[in-house]
Amino acid sequence: MSNRLLVVDDDPHLLRALTICLRVAGYQVTTARNGSEALVSLVEFMPDLIITDIRMPGMDGHHLVRHLRDSPRTTLTPIIFLTAKDETADRVAGFEAGIDYYLTKPFETEELLAIVSNILRRVARTHSEIARIVDPSKTGNNQTLLPDQELTKAEERVAEAVSRGLSNKEVANELNISIRTVETHVRRILAKKNFSNRVEIARYMIERGRTS
Repeated sequence: MSNRLLVVDDDPHLLRALTICLRVAGYQVTTARNGSEALVSLVEFMPDLIITDIRMPGMDGHHLVRHLRDSPRTTLTPIIFLTAKDETADRVAGFEAGIDYYLTKPFETEELLAIVSNILRRVARTHSEIARIVDPSKTGNNQTLLPDQELTKAEERVAEAVSRGLSNKEVANELNISIRTVETHVRRILAKKNFSNRVEIARYMIERGRTS
């Protein structure tokens, strides 16, 4: 059974494009035009992951996330912010509200699909590990966590910049590399460390700094 996604955005053209892209990738997709519509759809549709804009009429993305995190049904549901806002304060506010990833517009659909796939794999591995701890006999051989891998020096530099709350554009400018290179490094860091979002990268680097 394919994963279920809820996409929330007030732009009908973007909403349609995202729906087509995600359905072609094999996901079940339900849409909403603002936070209020999203909450209504959640009464009958429980998604595995939510993708939402920030600026929307009525209930915006930040208010929606707070409602989702306050509800026992969705408190652990992964959330991705899609937004044209690319200020550090906005990213920090999003992470503090409880989102898992922050992707700014315009973006490549391949990047969004990679992020969605990575988060869902991470959730599946987490569920598998919990099941193994509770009942080891229920864990399949193909659902174990991947081994932790060391980062390259280039990935270390990107991870350190990410831990300071810099956007991909800001990291690219600081390290004098392309934004696409930064995005590639971030994806590799997430995969190597079995992380699901940039917050976990930041926590990892902070903990390393404390123990070094």
